[in-house]
Amino acid sequence: MKSEKLEVVRGSGNVFRDLGHKNADAEQFKAILAAEIIKALDRDVLSVRAAHGRTGIAAADFSRIRNADLGRFTVDRLMSIINRLGSRVEVKVRVRRVETAAHDVTPKGKGSIWRSCRGSMVDQ
Repeated sequence: MKSEKLEVVRGSGNVFRDLGHKNADAEQFKAILAAEIIKALDRDVLSVRAAHGRTGIAAADFSRIRNADLGRFTVDRLMSIINRLGSRVEVKVRVRRVETAAHDVTPKGKGSIWRSCRGSMVDQ
């Protein structure tokens, strides 16, 4: 192992925001919904064909979701798929005001150095 000390950078909790994606919040929400669909498929031991048979949604769509190819899906479409699999979606929304640059949120704690590196905070 190297003896140099690593700098720890904490993410914002949204990888898409940390990577500078334009619609990071929507992409994060779609990824969470897709993960829940995959959990439902795994829980019920459903192949994409069996999921098609149960829901009427194309097997290719389930394959895209399993491969995280979410570009063709809207949030409401993913919610509809979850509903057809027998689950319900409960959403809690927390809106935070952005105080500085487009990707930065002012930290509340003491002892932190705020850097404008796509919403990440570095503790010292």
